[in-house]
Amino acid sequence: MGTKRKKNKGDKYAHKKHHEKGPVKAKKHLGQHFLKDEDIARQIAETLLQQDYKNVIEIGPGTGVLTKYLLLRDSNLVAMDLDTESITYLNETFPLEHPKAFEGDGSFKVIEADFLNFDIATLFGDEQFGITGNFPYNISTQIVFKMLELRNQIPEFSGMFQKEVAQRICSTEGSKAYGILSVLVQAFYDAEYLFTVEPDVFDPPPKVQSGVLRLTRKTNFELSCDEQLLYRVVKTAFNQRRKTLRNSLKTFSLSDNLREDTIFDLRPEQLAVDDFIALTNKIADDTL
Repeated sequence: MGTKRKKNKGDKYAHKKHHEKGPVKAKKHLGQHFLKDEDIARQIAETLLQQDYKNVIEIGPGTGVLTKYLLLRDSNLVAMDLDTESITYLNETFPLEHPKAFEGDGSFKVIEADFLNFDIATLFGDEQFGITGNFPYNISTQIVFKMLELRNQIPEFSGMFQKEVAQRICSTEGSKAYGILSVLVQAFYDAEYLFTVEPDVFDPPPKVQSGVLRLTRKTNFELSCDEQLLYRVVKTAFNQRRKTLRNSLKTFSLSDNLREDTIFDLRPEQLAVDDFIALTNKIADDTL
């Protein structure tokens, strides 16, 4: 893709908004709300630090507002969308409208595909890659769980969610938002809620605020407990979150001796991630 780009190439886009009619029509059945604020798009692109990798997947690129900033970072970028109209625009018109974004050392590929069902190994083999995007709200939590399955290859994950979902992912123990998603994500990643985005910067505007987060994989992301059992414990506990663990985990047929442990006096939102891991090990030892 030509010569090396200078780092300030993105300045021409900053602080502008697209007020004209966009090149792709948002489709309700795909949950599309296209970002039109250039400054926010630049900020989201910068959430991926890309210190040890260049491969990036953007999920739901839409009209390419975020895409061009990712290209300006010399990423090997794969834009993945289910919208045929968006795919056509990104392949044919987008490169002509934003030639500066294609002057660096990265690469650009557009794929019409569903991230949830796509074989990522066909893109990067066993190489590391980051994920970002303005995620469709109706599948955003599914995207996170898919990311967790692929965590061995994903050192960073960022993007825009419905604000409540982003807060839930980043919440810590003691918070009302703290739950299944919080624990399972934070078992492997450090989670940061970065900033809130108002509805008026989208076309069409959603009925809720949005939130941008960043997940950074922990240096040691191997669990010291049985992963599948941890998932069961966390989901069972939070499915009856108002009950103490002694009551919510009855289905595990625990011994009377273990049930006397003081941890069972607590409700699930009172346990940190490490506490859930310790609890999982206690249950595994008890049922041997």
